[in-house]
Amino acid sequence: MEESERLAIAAHLHVVMRRKMGRVTDTEWMAGNQAYAMAMVALALAHANEKADEEMARLAHRLEQSWTGENPGSKTLSTEAVTSTSESFVTSRAAEMLRTSARYIGGLR
Repeated sequence: MEESERLAIAAHLHVVMRRKMGRVTDTEWMAGNQAYAMAMVALALAHANEKADEEMARLAHRLEQSWTGENPGSKTLSTEAVTSTSESFVTSRAAEMLRTSARYIGGLR
């Protein structure tokens, strides 16, 4: 995926997170730093799971897929899929990235 495409996805997620969560993110950093991007994905998915927000879940999955290179059709992006995973929606890899990138998140609150 081209950098410009990833930046566009990050910008869309930034706008949604700002509007719905009041969270300010760094769009360029999301497009250029995988650890930060995965931390923001996990944060967005947590909110999407809590509020059954399909739009935020879809954008978070798109950003994640831009980094992992997975086929966009390989993940179910429906609200049911987000809410049915309950507590296990954050993978162990994303949880690890959250721990290692806590300094990124802490400064943006």
